[in-house]
Amino acid sequence: MRKSIAILLVTLSFASCKTKQAVIAEGAANEEKAVKEIIEGHYKNTKNFKTLLIKASADYKSDKDSYSFNSEIRIKKDEAILVSIRFLGITMAKAIITPSRVSYYEKINNTYFDGNYAALSQWLGTELDYAKVQNMLTGEAIFDLTKGKYMATIENGQHKLQSMDRSAISKQFFFEAANFLLKKEVVMQNGIDARNLEISYPAHKEYPGAVLPTAIKIEAEQKDRINISIEYNTVTFDEELTFPYNVPEGFDQIFID
Repeated sequence: MRKSIAILLVTLSFASCKTKQAVIAEGAANEEKAVKEIIEGHYKNTKNFKTLLIKASADYKSDKDSYSFNSEIRIKKDEAILVSIRFLGITMAKAIITPSRVSYYEKINNTYFDGNYAALSQWLGTELDYAKVQNMLTGEAIFDLTKGKYMATIENGQHKLQSMDRSAISKQFFFEAANFLLKKEVVMQNGIDARNLEISYPAHKEYPGAVLPTAIKIEAEQKDRINISIEYNTVTFDEELTFPYNVPEGFDQIFID
């Protein structure tokens, strides 16, 4: 069940548009910058779109098994994300994500989940909502950096922001120096229910409507460890998209502990 959630929820990304775009040149950090300058620089990267149609290929690996699959992701900015997962051209699973709802079904076991973000947040190890999922897909920090307290340093040629809030959860964000594009973010929770989530972006491309990652790599650990590597194949901007989603009859509802 966790495997299905991981594949459906985290398999969300995109890449080259109908016209080829060059990978954005990155810079190495060799001079410390103020926290405010890093955050403002990060948010200057364009995210001006209404809809995105993404086609991607991905690899999923856990301690027990591994899969390769294709996915189609439809995004209506700030409103809805629809994910379709296909094996050999056949749709085997679908997920719909909105600001108030998370629902998915999968045909291997004929099961479905329908609920809010609370259970998924507990499983992933960090508070989850629609904005965080959308930000993850577009290469933006999943947390609103303007609302936290951070310390800025340089680590391995990248600008690092380390959370300074008094919390059981530690947050780290790493940026390249030329455009303050996000390279990696790490969310860690220590203690009995130790959890770790790491999201990294190998490269980015600039399009007329947005600066987007070319790929996304995700590692999540809570007792079990999963790795998801997604290569972005095509992205189309601002088409009229529909978001069809219906759980097939006869499927059994599941609940996340």
